[in-house]
Amino acid sequence: MKGRTLARHGKEGLKNLGRNSWMSFASISAVTIMLFVVGVFLLLIVNMNSFISSVEEDVEVQVYIELGTSDQEQAELEQQLKNLDHVESVTYLSKDEGLDRLIDSLGQDSEAFESLRDENPLNDAFIVQASEPQQTEAVAEAASGLSYIDSIDYGEQVVEQLFNVTKILRIIGLVLVAGLMFTAMFLISNTIKLTIVARQQEIQIMKLVGATNSFIRWPFFVEGLLLGVFGAVIPIAAITGGYHYLYTNYADKLSIDFAEILPVYPLTLQISAVLIGIGVLVGIWGSITSVRKFLKV
Repeated sequence: MKGRTLARHGKEGLKNLGRNSWMSFASISAVTIMLFVVGVFLLLIVNMNSFISSVEEDVEVQVYIELGTSDQEQAELEQQLKNLDHVESVTYLSKDEGLDRLIDSLGQDSEAFESLRDENPLNDAFIVQASEPQQTEAVAEAASGLSYIDSIDYGEQVVEQLFNVTKILRIIGLVLVAGLMFTAMFLISNTIKLTIVARQQEIQIMKLVGATNSFIRWPFFVEGLLLGVFGAVIPIAAITGGYHYLYTNYADKLSIDFAEILPVYPLTLQISAVLIGIGVLVGIWGSITSVRKFLKV
């Protein structure tokens, strides 16, 4: 396609937006709302996935040793744990070290437990790290059948709850986004339909003087593309600005010891690219649907 022809199609596409300004406004508004919701859910889901990954890395199986177990029996248990499938590492944790970890994890409330140092109620333990977080439960079950073990503890419930929350967020996001995408495509299709109806006589004249089907259709494809792109501008600006403000002013409050919210860049650049891509896809798909149905050329 020659540069002059391409420029002509772009100019005609812009004119088409003005011919049906109210419908164009409605289409752009629908795309804007849809992409804003998509962008917000992407930010939530990406940060949630990062948070879950951080939690998974810290998931470990704590194998508490029976009181009265000899050094030889402890060494035997350690070797048996190392021989289990999917075990990455086994680390010995004395009861004094375990109490230190417990007190440190309590933060400001730790002073109330300082008295436990005189009579430590904890058992010595082995900390078992699975080769993959998903294998933690299998490792815990396999370890439960070994001798010299008092109890086994691991963060299964926390991880499962996090996965459930993420799954619910994804389902809600997909339903909302799907509904908004169909609404946006419907409005874009109707906007282009009105343009086609208004220019029906002009289109017939163009056909009579030898214009090809593609030459007639291209301005409508450009119109749909522009509707999608224009609809992406406000969501990108709002999400980038809002997330930058949130990260700058509240990153410390939203972060916890083992997980932080993701930095503004490159996250917002990646989401912006996705939003533009979705906007273009919705716009072009809406125009194709309308052109196929209403443009008889």
